[in-house]
Formats: sequence, C-alpha cells, structure tokens
Amino acid sequence: MRVHHRAWIVWAVGLVTYLVGVMHRTSFGVAGLDAAARFHAGPAVLSGFLVLQLLVYAVLQVPAGALLDRFGARKLLAVGALTMAAGQLMLALAGGLPQAILARVLVGTGDALTFVSVLSVVTTWFPPRRVPLMTQLTGLIGQLGQVLSAVPLAAMLHTSGWAPAFVSAAALGVAVAIAAFALVRDRPPSAPPAPPAPSPRAVIDGLVSSWREPGTRLGFWTHMGTQFSGTVFALLWGVPYLVAGQGMTPGEASVMLTLLVGAGIVAGPLFGEFTARHPLRRSWLVLSVIGTTAAVWTVVLLVPPPAPRWLLAVLVVVLALGGPASMIGFDYARTFNPGHRQGTAVGIVNVGGFTAAVLVSLAVGVLLGLGAGYTPGAFRMAWTVQYAVWGLALTGVLIARRRARRKMATEGVVVPPLREALAARRRDLP
Repeated sequence: MRVHHRAWIVWAVGLVTYLVGVMHRTSFGVAGLDAAARFHAGPAVLSGFLVLQLLVYAVLQVPAGALLDRFGARKLLAVGALTMAAGQLMLALAGGLPQAILARVLVGTGDALTFVSVLSVVTTWFPPRRVPLMTQLTGLIGQLGQVLSAVPLAAMLHTSGWAPAFVSAAALGVAVAIAAFALVRDRPPSAPPAPPAPSPRAVIDGLVSSWREPGTRLGFWTHMGTQFSGTVFALLWGVPYLVAGQGMTPGEASVMLTLLVGAGIVAGPLFGEFTARHPLRRSWLVLSVIGTTAAVWTVVLLVPPPAPRWLLAVLVVVLALGGPASMIGFDYARTFNPGHRQGTAVGIVNVGGFTAAVLVSLAVGVLLGLGAGYTPGAFRMAWTVQYAVWGLALTGVLIARRRARRKMATEGVVVPPLREALAARRRDLP
C-alpha cells in the first residue's frame, strides 16, 4: 500500500511537469499573430519558429530515449523543465529574430526530454494491466497545458504584454523542475536494482533492434497518422486559421482550443480501456481515427468559408481524437520491446507524428506565403498538404501490421480476421 501511494505521488509530479511542458510547447501558437507583429515575420518565417522547435524535438527523441535508459526519468524531467524555462525567459526578452529562434530551440530541446520520461514513470510504477489507461491519462491530462496557454497565458499576453507573460511561464517551469527533482524517483523501492548503464555500442545496437521490430514501426506510423493534424492546429496554425480564415474572434478561437483539450480528455480513458481489453484490435481504432480526421477535414475544406460554427466544432472534436489514438503507438512500443530498450522504442515512435507536424507546418506556411497570406482561400489551399501524410501513414500502418502479425504467429499468437472474430463473438452471446 505504501508503494502504491508513492506511485501516485511520483506520477502526479511527473504529470504536472509534462503539463507545464505542453504549455511551453503550445505557447507560441496563441501568440502567433502577436509574434508576427513583434518580429515582423511573414507566414513562412512564422511557421519556421514552430518547424525549428518541432524539428529539434523530433531529432532528439531517439537520443532522449537513450538518455532515459541511461540516466533515468528524475534527472531528465528536471533538466527538461529548466531548459524550457530558459527558452521562455529568452523569448520574453528577445529583441529580434535570432534570439527568438534560439529560444524556441531551447523549448524543443527540453520538451524532447519530458514526455518519454513521464511514460517511463508510468511503466515503472504501475502494473502492466493499468499501463494503457495510465498512459492515456498522462497524455490527455497533460494536454491541459494547452488550456494554460490558450486562456491564462493568452489573457496575460493581451493585458500585461509580451515580456510579463513569458517571464511568468519561465517561473512556472523552474517551479516544476524543483518539484520533479525533489519528489520523482526512477523506480519503486522494492523494484530490483537498475541494470548497468549501456555502453555507446549497446545503445546503437538497441536502436537498430528497436527499429527492426515490426511493432515499433507500427507504432511509428500510428503516431504519424493520428497525431500530426491536431498538433499543427494546436501549436501554430489553428488560431490564425480560425481568426483570419474563418472569421472568429481571438476569444472564440481560444474556446475552440479548450474544446480540443476537453474532447481529448473524454476520449483518452475510453481509448485506453479499449486498448487494454482488445490489444489485438488496436490498429482498427487507429485506422478509424485517421479516416475520420481526413473525412471531416474534407468536408470543412469543401464548404465555402466561413464554415458553420458547429462544423468547426466537429472538426476540433475529431482532431482531439488524434492525441489518444497516437498513444496507441507507445503501447505498441511497450508491448513489442523488452524493458531495457523501451525508452529507445518510445523515442522512435514519437518521431513519427512530430516529423509529420514539422513538414506540414512548414508546407502550410510556405503555401500561405505563395498565396495571398492569411486569407480564407489561402488557408483552404494550404491545409490540403495533409492528405499526402495521411496516405503515407495509412500505407505504413497496414504494411507494419501485417509484418507484426506474421511475427506474432511465429510466436504462437494468431490474430483472426475481424469478420471471424465478430462472428465468434456473436456465437458466444447467450
């Protein structure tokens, strides 16, 4: 019971650290138009801020996983929070583009260390049956950080000004870094001692072995196809699109971002419980979310702007499903890899969605710049770049799923076709 109580404390502190990290990650999204005016940045330059931040995040995912396997979650959480706080402080004081760009690099660096560390806390401190649900709760409650940026940070930005808003964000980052270092522990007291730190050669071998595992690649494509659209929307282009492309006020756009977070929090536990109960059918949930997201975007883009508010709300709710669905990718990494290389596998999976987000964010900014700027027509054209990523991700999921099932069959686990499984289920019903 004592260890169980401590598990919740350790998880809660790690969760708050991640939540504040999400606030840092998404803070530039609510400040996008303010940043454009402050730094005299056009659409392509503005997208460059997010592209660089996410590129740093994506590139560092695999090294972060290796560092996690070597140094543990406690140190990485504290260092990540302090790094993001330094970035926010630099952004608060930035007088030009070079300082602002370096600030977002620091935010991306600290962000890369945070999420894989929180997932490590979950897998280490909770029994395997609870891990899928706890992973969903971690990811979805952590997304409340978007609310911190969309509401109090945005309000402070528009009332007190640029510097006070980002200095406050930096101070909050320092506070959670101290809490993480003081209260988080890498493993329960009763757990066996950690294995010795791997050598550089062992790290490389673990990386290669993780990528060769079909389940890791299935997680990679899952994360890519489900996560990128909502990430691009929440981190940078959602507010400009809703305001300049759909005629909303900044306040209405903030409500939409809050709806995105709330819908994700509702969906997260449901997705987690489905994953725990039906581990052999996880991919069907992934495919459904990708297909639904593409379909709703198609409807929105076909409707002449401004689209009805209810339709935009439906779009936001569907985008919110991408976060919980992307967590299934981490569940693939956990279940298809041994414990000593799960940090590396999680890092590989996390590269998928954020690499796609980098490419789509950059493409949207370039297309807006080639068009008429922040206009409804330019936004409609720019958002179409998403279809290429959905097509690539769907192909990757289907190929990796087939190879993963083939490997499972050699290990004695046969996944029957869905039609046969449903027929058997109907026969078993009283």
